[in-house]
Amino acid sequence: MSTRPVTEIRPGARRSAQGPTGTPAVPTGGKRGGALGRVVRAGVGRRRTQTAVMVLTTLLSVASAVLALGLLVASGAPFDRAFARQNGAHLTVRFDGAAVTAERLAATARATGVAAASGPFGVTSLRLSPDGAALPGFAPPPLTIVGRGSAAGPVDAVTLTEGRWATAPGEIVLERGSEPPASGPGTRLTAGDVTLTVVGVAESVGESADAWVVPEQLTALVGGRTPALQMLYRLTDAGTAGEVTAGQQAVTAAAPAGSVTGTRSYLDVRETTRRTTAAFVPFVTAFALLGLGMSVLVIGIVVSGAVGAATRRIGILKSLGFTPFQVGRAYVAQALIPGTAGAVLGVALGNLLAVPIMAEVAEVYGTTEVLVPVWVDLAVPAGALALAAVTAFGPALRAARMPTAAVLRTGPATGGGRGSAARGLLGRLPLPRPVTLGLAGPLARPARAASTAAAVTFGALAVTFAVGLGSTLVALKTDGDPDRGGDVTVRTIVVPRGNPDTGGAPPLPGKPADPAAVAAAIAALPGTESVYRTARTQLDVAGIKGGAPLVAYEGDTDGSRRTMVSGRWFAATGEAVAASRFLSTTGVRVGDSVTLSEQGRTVRVRIVGEVFDLGDDGMGLRTGAASVAALRARFQPADFAVTVAAGTDAARYAERLDAAVAPLGAEAAVTEASKSSVMRAMQALIVTLTLMLVVVACLGVLNTVVLDTRDRVRDLGVFKALGMTPRQTVAQVLTSVGVIGLVSGVVGVPLGVALHGWVMPAMGRAVGTTIPPADIDVYGTPLLALLGAAGVVIATAGALLPAGWAARTVTARALRAE
Repeated sequence: MSTRPVTEIRPGARRSAQGPTGTPAVPTGGKRGGALGRVVRAGVGRRRTQTAVMVLTTLLSVASAVLALGLLVASGAPFDRAFARQNGAHLTVRFDGAAVTAERLAATARATGVAAASGPFGVTSLRLSPDGAALPGFAPPPLTIVGRGSAAGPVDAVTLTEGRWATAPGEIVLERGSEPPASGPGTRLTAGDVTLTVVGVAESVGESADAWVVPEQLTALVGGRTPALQMLYRLTDAGTAGEVTAGQQAVTAAAPAGSVTGTRSYLDVRETTRRTTAAFVPFVTAFALLGLGMSVLVIGIVVSGAVGAATRRIGILKSLGFTPFQVGRAYVAQALIPGTAGAVLGVALGNLLAVPIMAEVAEVYGTTEVLVPVWVDLAVPAGALALAAVTAFGPALRAARMPTAAVLRTGPATGGGRGSAARGLLGRLPLPRPVTLGLAGPLARPARAASTAAAVTFGALAVTFAVGLGSTLVALKTDGDPDRGGDVTVRTIVVPRGNPDTGGAPPLPGKPADPAAVAAAIAALPGTESVYRTARTQLDVAGIKGGAPLVAYEGDTDGSRRTMVSGRWFAATGEAVAASRFLSTTGVRVGDSVTLSEQGRTVRVRIVGEVFDLGDDGMGLRTGAASVAALRARFQPADFAVTVAAGTDAARYAERLDAAVAPLGAEAAVTEASKSSVMRAMQALIVTLTLMLVVVACLGVLNTVVLDTRDRVRDLGVFKALGMTPRQTVAQVLTSVGVIGLVSGVVGVPLGVALHGWVMPAMGRAVGTTIPPADIDVYGTPLLALLGAAGVVIATAGALLPAGWAARTVTARALRAE
């Protein structure tokens, strides 16, 4: 027993007496609740390790939850507010003007599920560029131009941001997100013989058009042809894709058969504005749930450990008149004080991590007010603290209800006969004695070992999940760029590296090189295996504002690095492949045909495959140049993708090819991987959240090992008296947690793989694409074996400090301990 005297208790004293452990011994007196407050403050100050663990655990869970919920709510808020203010169109439908009359279209406003409608408006597509602003070899994208007499209307009440609305022929209003470069009010836009003066800039949140003119002007723009017609609908129910589809079917049924040429749901526009943040939400939510689960677990471990280590102290408190409920309140408060500190820091960190991501949304709407909502900053920490209180109250109240006499007789746990039997059995193994003693440790205290194993399992799960996310993101950067083909890329237009006559302005590209001359230079160079040419343009597609990007191929495309989600690569004239979002936005499936148009000329191509393409917002089409030759479209300057012959050094080949094409005005370089700021932001966030989880897991291990070592300090003294060296003491402690870490790794790694397999498809769906299975299945057997050791690393890292403390414990002091 301890030889320290118990100070006399004097209830009326100004300064309360203290028991043998330093616990305030007066439950009442002084200010109301003062004694209970001193108990709480003493517990928090004394258990620094447990306090740090609870602070970091709560910080992680709150930061992750604030980030996930904040991104989910705040990213859609600007669109939702603006859409409601403008009475935005839930459904935009384009009709064939030759197949339906305006009167018949007006009748579709009475279709089932339609609440309001605007139109019909004439619509056409035209390429307009500011006077003198067109760069050599570059063509402006097609603009979807609508003939509309007023910005007002029951649906899609367009908001003017600059200037005024068009009131006469020769005037045009541009949509804010579709302004050509160097354009604005007063700018003259031309397309052949057509000249229009910009009189205003407006915003249509539902993106119904790129520009507006008066109806009479539209009639002149189509040159005597019958223009297509556009109708805008608001639906009574439009909260889900299924409800919007039902409205679309009702409108289609009310119109003449075959008259609908294209549709677009506002949900597609909404998801486009949210695509940057939407990609973050699934994996941040997964980390938030992991953090929440670890928060519950570790707080339970810490409080249960604190209660178990303070059983005698609880008995003293009860003997001094504290009720079981007061004891429970004291230990809940000891959990809530560090928990509150962690929650406040977690809110700050969550908002800080959200800043660069939300900046993307702010840029879309031209505002700096896109922030995590205040209610999220209040609700998340409140929920986390409530959870911490519930987790802490159970074990504290359970211990407080034990009979006072029983807890006063209780000393440090030793594992009893269970520990002795385990040591005896394992001692027969042909292993060093410190190792067998360490192996017996978890068997002596199975409940504590299970708690440690759970914390390490969370850590191993987080590491496995993070490694899978990182590997998949690397694969996506490569596979999601079909333009990254061949070993060497040749560009037929060169931007000068310096131009002293520009006065600090970015240098302009020169005149494009002749593609035929460049192709001849490539073919003449030794080491060329195959080559194909690509050229980009933007063509009008019914239902898509501004049309869709198209890449036309010419040559041997076997060297292209394409990844197919479904179907196959195009192989004949009239075939094309499309990106995932293009298919979902237009409602087209593999096997269907799509009509492409350019200045009144049209061609139809059949979609034979879905290509994995993260560029062009997932709206790209790819086909052979012969398939769209009839459109006579103006393409951007061509690029060549060259595959070198086996045994040819790509870098040396690129140098020789660059020297050959430079006189032609082109440049050649080794093909480089695409760069993405969003991918880099994701990877940085994954590393940050994973490190936080691993640190908390290590601290959870540290807490349990500290408690275990303190409980067994007398046993350590006996072992050291019998000749155990400090190094052997460290080996014993690390072995006891190492075996737990090994088991935890075996459990945590498959859970991490399963979580990765669930989150990655969700991330793909969030941005409107389908991630190929090959990019999700990134765990090979060697990697899984390596990740299995993560549990051992986390467990031993958390146990290093208490193992060192145990090794430095003086033998005589350990033998005197209770």
